[in-house]
Amino acid sequence: MINLDANATTALLPEVLEAMMPWLIENSCNPSASYRAAKEARKAIDLAREQVATLIGCDSGEIVFTGSGTESTNMALKWLARLVGRRTGRVVTTAIEHSAVLRPIETFEQVGYAVERCGVDVGGRLELDEYRQACAAAKEGGGFVSVMWANNETGVIQPIAEACGIARENGLAFHTDSIQAVGKIPVDVREVAVDFLSLSAHKFHGPKGVGALYVRSGCRFEPMIRGGGQENDRRSGTENVAGIVGMGVAAEMAKARLDHDRDGHATARLRDAFEAKVVEMVQGVTVNGDLLHRLPGTTHLSFDRCEAAGLLILLDDMDVACSAGSACMTGKQQPSHVQKAMGFSDAKAKSSLRFGFSTLNTMEEVEKAAVCVAKAVDKLRRVQGGNTGPVVVYS
Repeated sequence: MINLDANATTALLPEVLEAMMPWLIENSCNPSASYRAAKEARKAIDLAREQVATLIGCDSGEIVFTGSGTESTNMALKWLARLVGRRTGRVVTTAIEHSAVLRPIETFEQVGYAVERCGVDVGGRLELDEYRQACAAAKEGGGFVSVMWANNETGVIQPIAEACGIARENGLAFHTDSIQAVGKIPVDVREVAVDFLSLSAHKFHGPKGVGALYVRSGCRFEPMIRGGGQENDRRSGTENVAGIVGMGVAAEMAKARLDHDRDGHATARLRDAFEAKVVEMVQGVTVNGDLLHRLPGTTHLSFDRCEAAGLLILLDDMDVACSAGSACMTGKQQPSHVQKAMGFSDAKAKSSLRFGFSTLNTMEEVEKAAVCVAKAVDKLRRVQGGNTGPVVVYS
């Protein structure tokens, strides 16, 4: 299979699996126990905490390990909602957030919080003037902000430094869902002073089922999950030692890749070659989103006179994996809220596919996948009787 769905998940690197294996087989101790083997497990968690902290430029004590990026996000948002209170509390976010942000905020709204969902421009970037006004309004009664670092569907990178600065000017706590960004582009909380940041291991070649929440030192924070007091009493529950170790090694390897290739040029070359070949072979293709501000491994394409659902079936038959948007929304028939916020028509939204490239993809895969896309589009248009272009010649 040619996996071009790295935004949904990335493959576990061999080095990560190797580091995890001893904690799955040889030492399965509870790290909260007092005997020697358990203390070794605790040391392994401490090392992983340092590795993850180094990736985003923070102190190890500011990292809280969780079970997923979604849990990390919910922990931050639910605490902030509790902190500001629903009587006067206001929530400022965007219209393009992941469901891990949208769904909790919907529940806040149902119980009385005022919510402002700021729009984006045609390229998918936050409308800063609208956002600035929303933050100024939230300042009056108290509130908080959640703005994603990079969009999971389009790969568009948000003006996160500006957004964070505006929130701070208005005295608002700032959370960012950086799950798509961490490990793919530089994310440094010393440069962008966010208060809370969510990340997930499986987006940068770590294991599924483990994430982390960054909590800036000095920020008030109380746990969502209470119990035995693990994670310095910020997230109770016996730690997933193997998963945390895997996340740490994956973070260290991601940091090394970014140090060598800060802007992700290697992955961007794969994406750009794929885009160029698809556009060359297929008529009626639109590359969506801000082309100057996007993740190096993401491209979002619309195909005239095609339904994405049909293309996905044909591509799956050719062993090419991609998606029509967020993996969490697979199977839902309505157009993506992200694409609607960008002004897409229903027809365009339903004709769009997301392709995500990772460090494991090769140029040979890219070329084969582009040919498969051209074949799938041509076949679907012929079946639907809508192919008005020339016959595609495949190489």
